[in-house]
Amino acid sequence: MIVYLHGFRSSPQSFKAKLLAARLAELGRADEWLCPTLPVSPVDAIALAEQEIGERVKPGERVTLIGSSLGGYFATHLAEKHGWRAVLLNPAVVPDRDLSKYLGEQPLWHGGGSIVVEQRHLDELRAQAVESVTQPERYYLIAATGDEVLDYREMLAHYPGVHMKLIEGSDHGISEFADYVDDVIAWCDAP
Repeated sequence: MIVYLHGFRSSPQSFKAKLLAARLAELGRADEWLCPTLPVSPVDAIALAEQEIGERVKPGERVTLIGSSLGGYFATHLAEKHGWRAVLLNPAVVPDRDLSKYLGEQPLWHGGGSIVVEQRHLDELRAQAVESVTQPERYYLIAATGDEVLDYREMLAHYPGVHMKLIEGSDHGISEFADYVDDVIAWCDAP
């Protein structure tokens, strides 16, 4: 099973989530795809992801997470907790710090609507921190030097020894992600 965890204010309608879902469907693997709409509360987001994975995963089936931005932070937490593998796309490393300027009502990127970010959400993020990954071989980091939201150097420092693709330039959303979709899926499938 491949589980995509979207970023802050994002959704399953994100560019990268839709590209991955479409590619897996082309390969006849749509039934392996899961991309829940994550709530604003980090505790609730983790609980929802665990619940939906638990309901869908077949006995003996491997779970690989793909986390983008804040979803990468959640993916790291879940990978460490459950021993799953994870692909991290410009992952947040210290989101409680980075999101502190977004307290209050924030518009969503897809479909309209908004969320309200509260101090307790930052506290929940802090409580889910992973100081360092225990098995770097279970991680694949894709980081863009041109990320305008998060510092790729923090990502590199936080994930030493992981399989990595450093993209020169690009942006936070990895606009050319279509160039990497097959590579990401191949890594998800690798033994």
